[in-house]
Amino acid sequence: MNHRHDDRPQGSDPVLLPLGSTPRNQWRVSETFAELVRHEPVPRPLTVQAGPKQVRFDIGRTAIIVVDMQNDFCHPDGWLAHIGVDVTPARAPIGPLSRLLPALRQADVPVVWLNWGNRPDRLNLSPSLLHVYKPSGAGVGLGDPLPKSGARVLETGSWSAAIVDELPVEPQDIHVAKYRMSGFQDTPLDSILRNLNVTTLLFAGVNADQCVLCTLQSANFRGYDCILLSDCSATTSPDFCMAATIYNVRQCFGFVADGNEIIAALGRAGVTSQSADDDALSAMDGG
Repeated sequence: MNHRHDDRPQGSDPVLLPLGSTPRNQWRVSETFAELVRHEPVPRPLTVQAGPKQVRFDIGRTAIIVVDMQNDFCHPDGWLAHIGVDVTPARAPIGPLSRLLPALRQADVPVVWLNWGNRPDRLNLSPSLLHVYKPSGAGVGLGDPLPKSGARVLETGSWSAAIVDELPVEPQDIHVAKYRMSGFQDTPLDSILRNLNVTTLLFAGVNADQCVLCTLQSANFRGYDCILLSDCSATTSPDFCMAATIYNVRQCFGFVADGNEIIAALGRAGVTSQSADDDALSAMDGG
């Protein structure tokens, strides 16, 4: 049965061309007509265990935000290791993410790499921000060269700011540079997510109690449904910081789940790509 209805006046131009940066948010237009009614994708519900509660969300309107899985935060030759921080905890999400991300891509879930990225002239960094990492004014702070490699700390395009090699990046992945704890502050992240027609965000990366949490809070404030993936997130802060983060996310800002549970739920639901679901619906509707 064809459920579609076209109320355009007779004689309207039947050829409508897509207009939009993504099929998830498109008009269709011609010289004489503009179709502002968006294509509604077939819901693809996924149910996961999130602590004491089961949570069902639409994987077709979901994206994953992977925060700061960069050399300077996670590599033994990076900035944090240089200043004496044990980066072993920061490397813990690499294994779980290397299993989860391919499964999400297979289900057409956008992967957004949200990475710290200074301008070379550091004009996007205020003195108060520089002070956090260089309180005495001496030493190696944001934008300074690392003594061993010469790479400038977290500078866009540098080895320091690159994603760790153990996490392959695919051409369809999306990259957003930030230079605050929250990835929504003064970045295009919100515009990108709204163009993708996303309502649910999965959060992963480091540090869970800092940039991950601040970004998750900002997402919650903007009305997104937020799920922190505990096995895909970590922090080099003391253990109580991670415990407080999980508590506060559950209490105030969303849900806490496990990446392995997402993979298992995708398998249980037999979730296919959005394009496959849309093709099936088109066939049912008569093309």
